[in-house]
Amino acid sequence: QVQLVESGGGSVQAGGSLRLSCTTSRYTFTMGWFRQAPGQEREGVAAIDSVGRLIYADSVKGRFTISKDTAKNTLYLQMNSLKPEDTAMYYCAARDISLAGDFGIVPRPDSFAYWGQGTQVTVSS
Repeated sequence: QVQLVESGGGSVQAGGSLRLSCTTSRYTFTMGWFRQAPGQEREGVAAIDSVGRLIYADSVKGRFTISKDTAKNTLYLQMNSLKPEDTAMYYCAARDISLAGDFGIVPRPDSFAYWGQGTQVTVSS
């Protein structure tokens, strides 16, 4: 089992920035950020694995940056130029399978075994 705890959410005006963090109870090979807005399905935002593969959703490319500090078992999501449509609950997730089999496409949520409780991000116009 892996426990994940997110932090860093909040409210910000459009154009602003936030940095999300996710601390895990043990090392995992791949980690990702997902988000879910009310009435919508959970969608992938970005993912990173331990050999440096990075995948971003088209909607966040150039604005969001995913990174991880393996020594601290912590995952980050730097979010810049935030838009109202970024408003959602953001979840951290982890799995022990690499991103190689995703072929550059944001992984599906059901491919991740471990999940945090989520942190709310609200962007006002």
